Order: sequence, then structure tokens, then C-alpha cells
Amino acid sequence: MEQSREEILANFQACTGIEDIAECLHILDESDWDLMRAVNHAIPFEAPPNESTTATVATSIDDDDLEVIAGASSFNVLPTRRSTRLQMPEASTSKPKSSSRNLKFTVHCKDHLILTYNLPDTSTVLDLKHLIASGVSIPPCRQILSGWVRTPSSDSTVLANLNLPMENVIFLSALPAPPVPMDEDEEIDMSERLTRHYILNIRDESSNKSYNLKFPGTKTILEVKNDVYTLTDIPARHQVWSGWPPSIDDNTCLALTGISYPSHDLTVKRSVIQSTSRNSVKNTDREKHRKILVDLVDSDTSSVEEFEDASESFNIEDDIFIDNVETKKVEPLIPDNVEDEAIGCIHFSERFTSRYGGVHPAFFTGTLEDAIKEACIKPAKDRRLLALYLHHDASVLSNVFCTQLLGFESVLQTFEASFVVWGWDVTNDGNKTKLLSSVSNNLGSVAAMTIRNIPVEKYPVLILIMRMRSATEIFTVIHGNVGVNELVGGLMEAVEVWSEQQRIEMREEQERADRELVKREQDEAYRESLEADRAKEAARKEQEAQIEEERRRIESERQEAAAIREAHRKNLESNLPAEPSGASGDGIAQIRFRLPKGQVLDRKFLSSSTLQVLLNYLTVKGYPPDEYKVISSWPRRDLTTVDPEKTLLELKLYPQETVMIEER
Repeated sequence: MEQSREEILANFQACTGIEDIAECLHILDESDWDLMRAVNHAIPFEAPPNESTTATVATSIDDDDLEVIAGASSFNVLPTRRSTRLQMPEASTSKPKSSSRNLKFTVHCKDHLILTYNLPDTSTVLDLKHLIASGVSIPPCRQILSGWVRTPSSDSTVLANLNLPMENVIFLSALPAPPVPMDEDEEIDMSERLTRHYILNIRDESSNKSYNLKFPGTKTILEVKNDVYTLTDIPARHQVWSGWPPSIDDNTCLALTGISYPSHDLTVKRSVIQSTSRNSVKNTDREKHRKILVDLVDSDTSSVEEFEDASESFNIEDDIFIDNVETKKVEPLIPDNVEDEAIGCIHFSERFTSRYGGVHPAFFTGTLEDAIKEACIKPAKDRRLLALYLHHDASVLSNVFCTQLLGFESVLQTFEASFVVWGWDVTNDGNKTKLLSSVSNNLGSVAAMTIRNIPVEKYPVLILIMRMRSATEIFTVIHGNVGVNELVGGLMEAVEVWSEQQRIEMREEQERADRELVKREQDEAYRESLEADRAKEAARKEQEAQIEEERRRIESERQEAAAIREAHRKNLESNLPAEPSGASGDGIAQIRFRLPKGQVLDRKFLSSSTLQVLLNYLTVKGYPPDEYKVISSWPRRDLTTVDPEKTLLELKLYPQETVMIEER
């Protein structure tokens, strides 16, 4: 009965121990899905000195039922490594080994030199390099050969194992010569480069995604490729790069590559052969987990000899069963011992989608601290619940929980409306330790202890976290052994409690905002009042200053006028005629002056003296005519308006008269 491709694939993996399903499909496609040819291709036979006693495993495989491998009860089996060659005692149906082929190699050098060589396929890659070294001045240790139909793993690889065509085109490049010793300045510069950190701007052409990764100068290119593998899911051996400087190898550290500092642009893609194999995997309807039963029974044609490469730890005497041989290794959602938490979350989201499909909550891609800030460290009206989804591949509940419960419509709606979902895989102990450290730093030791005490059989778990009264704490833990109703009920209960608390805190925040608004308004009013008072005070002081200035000016003018008057008075006093002696009459006039405050002054003047002499006398006494009137009693008249050159006799103030002094 003809076998299906799924059975051939499973049998091929059981025989060769190759876990990479894409590589298996590639080998089977090249062998037209002939299992015997594929096994001989993957595990080439190298005959020992006595070829009459051994044969390849393909000669002892029954064409009708290749799931059963016959052998002696004392055979040793080592099916887990690809490099192991399974050999069995010679069977009566063994076939002669095919003769070697002559292969033609056309070698293109970078200086347009073309060399042609013919050698048998029993030769090694190193033999070819020695031939090339005889034609060009490049030793084998510095030769890099590219363009192989199937890339050899080392220089000792036999050409027949590569299944090469008769004619091959190979391209030759050379590694740089060993560096000359550096002087002291170059050594100092090199030490500086080793301490630098380089930012690699990597674009994945396969998925059209870009990554900005920071590496120290001591990081090797191989380590960079392995780190990129955790993000792109392209194994390092299948990565095709562009942007690296020429003449470097995977063991070169970044500081020695000559890349641009501080950042360098690179592109990576999957090799064409590997991409074709992966497409074949997608188009092949196969089982994820397939169990292969291998019965090892006694054979009449077997001998007492054992397999050459078998280990003593695999000696068996009875029938054994090899169970749980998976057609594809299930990769963890997060690479083992991931160093960067954000990169781990990105990888978790991508691999979760790849493994369980796209119907699941949207996982937050960032650190746990960033997720807490996004969900909880915000005003009450903008807050959300935080759900930590913790995954463990060892739990039997993982598949149902991820494909059924997390994809339930009401669960997705609840998560989208009220939650920020952050995921992490704790399958690896190192990743679990990193999670516990992050939880302890951000949520406290109690939360970390809660996660540490969760048994594996309870995974996956959803840890619901909310912020209440300025504290971010775990509200509840939902284990993976729940039904849809319990899950939805737990989520809704958390949402109800959180919503009520959110309303309370929103009201309190609004009240605080109102109080702060009133306080700001009061402060603003007080500030405006204070500014007004300051303005008034400044105006008052300015006015007082003006008044004081005016007062000083007036006082200065007054003093100046007083000084002038005093000088005038003294001048008049010095020129005033002396009071004549004798009684009134006989040419002497007796004048009585009644002052404004009731005082009385008496003074004698010559009748021939002018009125100006009388006015000067009053000025000397402090009653100048410009401020005071001099009024004669009879007839009443103001003497200050009379001609001051008239004599007292002419003015009829002789022999005596009383005059009154009045203020003007």
C-alpha cells in the first residue's frame, strides 16, 4: 500500500533524527519523496575497511513497510543526531555501491579570472581548495567558496554528500590577511571602540519589519545573528545579510568590523532554499504531533555485530518503542533567558499569533513597567485594568485556553474595552526569574510571591491588576482550569469593582480639581489685588514725592524771596534817616502806626520827609507795602497808592497822624 507524504515525512524524521521540518521537506523534494534515497542523501554511508560485513541502512529497509526497521536484539540505536550513520549487518539483498562521478567546477575569481577543475565526488572540499590554491596565490585557509547548490558544513565534507550536479559554478573570495601588530595609539583607539555601543538598524525583508538594536562593541556577528533569530524566526544559518563590511566572519566582534558609528544600516532575509522549504511546509497538510512506532525485532539475516556509531547507553534486548517523535519542534513563545524584556514581549506577541492564530487579545509590546504606566499611572478617567497573561508550555491547559477561551467574543470585547493585556512565557526558569524580578520591582514582593507559588498545572493564568487609592495591586488570579463562564464572570467582576472605584476616584479627582480651581481663582484674585495695591502704593509714593518736590521748590522759592526781602530790608534799614528828636511841631511829625494784631508803633519823621521814607520804615518793621496797606484815618485813604515822593507836610500828616496797617 502506497504511503502518504505525512507518513514518509514522519518515517524520514524517525530514521535521520532531523528536527528541522523545512530541511526534511527540502531533502525529500530533491529525492522525489523516495524514502530510501532521502535517507541515503541525509545519512551518507561510508564503508569501513571490511565492506563485506556491513551495508547501509537503506539495504535493510523493506520497501513495502518502511516504518519498521529490522535488526538484531542486541543492536545499538542512536537516531537523534544527523551525523550518526546507522549501519546494519549485511543482508542477502545488499546492493553494490555505485561508482564515483567526475564533477566539473568552474571557479570565478573577483579579478575576472576563471579556473576550471575536474575531480571525483569522493574528494573533499579541502581537496578542491588545494587545487584552487595551485592556480591562485590564496591559501586554502583564506578561501571562501560561494555559489554551492548545497553549502558544505566544513572543508572535510565529501563532495558526494552534497548531491552536486555534474557541472558547478563556484565563486572565490578571500579573507583578509592577518592584521599587522598595532602601535600604541591604535591599541588605545581599539580599546575605545570595544567600549562603544553600536545601534544596528536592521530591516527584515521577509516580513518588511524594522528593528533598532543596541549592542556593545564586544558582541560578535554570530551573537548578533542569534539575537536577530529571536526576533525574525530566521535561523542564523539561513540568514542572508547585506550591509556588513567585506572580509569578515561570524567570530568578528562589532568593534573590529569597521561598521558606522553610532548607527549602521543592515538588511536580512531568509535564504531562497529555506524560504522554498518553508512554503512547502505551509502547503503540506501534516499533523503537529505524530507518534512513530519503531519495532526492533530479531532478524534471521542479522549477525552479532552492532551499529558502528551506537552508544552503549542505548543497548536493548527486547522490543522498544520510540514515542512522541514530533514532526516539528515547538518553539517557546519567548527565547530562553531573554535579556531585553521589550524584545521578549515583541517575540511573545508574534509567536503567540503564529502558534494559536490571530484571534486573541492585543498584547502590549513593551516592558511590564511601561504596561503599568499605560494602564494604571494615569488620571482616573483614563485608567484601565492590567491583565498579565502568563504562559507555560508544560501545562496541558495551554492549548485549549489560548485557542478557545481567549478567542471567545465576550472575552475579547471585555479585554478591548477595559484592559491592557501584557503577556509573558514562564516556561524557561531564566525568563520566570526575570519576570519575578520585574514584578517585585514594580508591584512589590507580595505580588512576586503570588506568581512564584502558582503550580504548573494551573497555568495559563490571568492576573488582573488595578490601581485603587494610589496603590497598584493584584485584584484576582484566574487560573487556566476555568470555563468560559467562569472566565467571563471573573473579568466582569473585576470590571465592576474597578468601574465603581473609578467613579469614586473620578469624583474625588473632580472635587480636587474644583478645589484647585477655586484656589487658583483665589490666588489669581489675591495676586491681582496685590498688584493693584502695589500700583496704588506706587502711585501714592509718586504723588508724595511730587508734593514733596513741589514743597521743596516752594520752600526754596520762599526762602529765596525771603532772602531777597531781607536783603532789601537791610538795605532800606541802612538808608533809613534817623528818628529826629524833639516834640511834634517845629518841623517834626509824630506818626502812630496801628499794626494788624493791635500793636502800636510811634515814630517821628521830619515834615519834609517823603512818604517813601515812611513806607521804608514800615518795610524795615516787616510790613512792606506790597503786602500791607497803609490807611490814613482822616481823610481815609490808602497811602500806598499815593505818590511816594510827596512830603508828609503835603500829605497833611503833619504835625501828627495815626495810620492803620492792613493786610492786603
